Amino acid sequence: MSDFYDVLGVSRDASPEEIKRAYRKLARKLHPDVTSDPDAGDRFKEVSQAYETLSNPEKRAQYDRGGGQAGAAGFGQGFGFSDIMDAFFGGGGAGGGRGGGPASRTQRGQDALLRVDIDLSEAVFGGERTVQVETAVVCPTCQGSCCRPGTQPETCDICHGAGSVQRVVRSLLGQVMTAQPCPTCRGFGTVLPAPCLECSGEGRIRARRPLNVRIPAGVDTGTRIQLASQGEVGTAGGPPGDLYIEIRERQHPIFTRVGDDLHCTLEVPMTAAALGASMPLETLDGVDEIDVRGGAQPGETIVLRDRGVQHLRSAGRGDLVVTLDVRVPRDLDDEQVELLRRLAEIRGEVRPDAKLSPAHQGMFAKLRDRLSGR
Repeated sequence: MSDFYDVLGVSRDASPEEIKRAYRKLARKLHPDVTSDPDAGDRFKEVSQAYETLSNPEKRAQYDRGGGQAGAAGFGQGFGFSDIMDAFFGGGGAGGGRGGGPASRTQRGQDALLRVDIDLSEAVFGGERTVQVETAVVCPTCQGSCCRPGTQPETCDICHGAGSVQRVVRSLLGQVMTAQPCPTCRGFGTVLPAPCLECSGEGRIRARRPLNVRIPAGVDTGTRIQLASQGEVGTAGGPPGDLYIEIRERQHPIFTRVGDDLHCTLEVPMTAAALGASMPLETLDGVDEIDVRGGAQPGETIVLRDRGVQHLRSAGRGDLVVTLDVRVPRDLDDEQVELLRRLAEIRGEVRPDAKLSPAHQGMFAKLRDRLSGR
C-alpha cells in the first residue's frame, strides 16, 4: 500500500493548500484524457484517492493514526466534480458546489424603457415632463423580505442552507459526485414558511408612479435619456435597474426638422417678390421680420441664423431656412388685367421668348445662373 503523502509528493505536515496544489499538478499530468501513458489511469486513481483522504481533515487524521485507506480506489465518496474542475481550470464546478454557497434572493432589477412623445418646441428649448411609469416597486407589505409580517426565511431541511445537493454518478473515470441546486429551496438555502400574500414572496409588486423627467434641448426622435436607479426594483427588494426615456418627436404643422436646422415655406405675393418687401414670420422664438429682396424668385431661400434647434452636445443652435413660394394671382379684375398688360408691353413681354432649363434644377444651379446673369 502506497503512502498517500508520497503519492502526492508532499510532506506529512503539508498545509491543505500545498496538498491541493500538488493534486492539481498531478491531475493535469495524469488524467487519461490528456495523456497516452497506459499506466496513467491507475496512477490518476491513486492520486485522486490520496487527495480525497488528505484534503478531508477527519479522514486525514484517521489516516495519520494508522487507520489505513479511507476510501476505495478511484473517485471515492466525497470526491466532488468541483475538485476535477479545480485540477484543470483552477476554479469550482457548477454553482452551489464547493465554495459556491447558496444563491441570494436579492437581485438587481431589470432596466426599463419608456417612450415619450414631445413637441418640436420641447426639442428646441428643452423642458420638463411628468410621466407615469409602470414598473416593479418594493412590496409595501413585506418591505422586500418576501415573508408575511412576523415571519422570516428558514434554513432548508434538505440542503441545510448550502443551496445545493450532491449526488453520485458513474462515469468512465469512476464515481463522480456532482452538485445541483436544491429543488426544495431552488438554490437559496432558505425557504419561506409564509410567503407574503401581496407580492407572492417576490418582495416587489407592479405599480404606477409619477416621475419628473427633464428633456434636454436638442433631443430628437430616437434619443434615449438614462435615469439611473429609476427602473424596476429587483427581487427581494434588490437595487433597481435604470430607466431609459426614448424620445419621439411629433411632426410640426409648419416647420420640418433636418438635423438641427428647421425648414419652412413663406408665401410671397408676386408684387412683393418683384418690388421687395419686409414680411413678418412667426418662428418658435417669436415674430421675426423677413426682408425679401426685389426680384426674388420662387425657390429662393433666406437663412435666419440661430433660429433652429439647440445642438445637443455643443453650444449654439441650428438655422431656420425659409424657402420663398411666389404666388401668382388668379381671378384678376379688368383693371388689374389692364395694368399687367401695360407692364408686359413696357417690358417687351407681350410675346416672350420661351426659355428652356434643365428639369429639377437644383438650388446651386439656380444660384450659378443668377450670378452669371443667365
